[in-house]
Amino acid sequence: MPPIINRKKCIACGYCAEICPVDCLKLDKKAKKLIVRYPDECWHCGACKTDCPQGAITMRYPLSHMMLAFPPDKEM
Repeated sequence: MPPIINRKKCIACGYCAEICPVDCLKLDKKAKKLIVRYPDECWHCGACKTDCPQGAITMRYPLSHMMLAFPPDKEM
């Protein structure tokens, strides 16, 4: 599942495309918009979301990834 780009917030700076470790994202300079080029190759690392200066990217995690996320046990 690929990252979701909020077109209203995205300023097409291309930073997310530069830092994506698997090159899923591409900046179309003519259209001045970000393209998810290889959606099935996304590692869901969150680098694009974390480093987006406008907060224009959200992640859509597969169920297998969501099952690993749980609140920390406070009684350790």
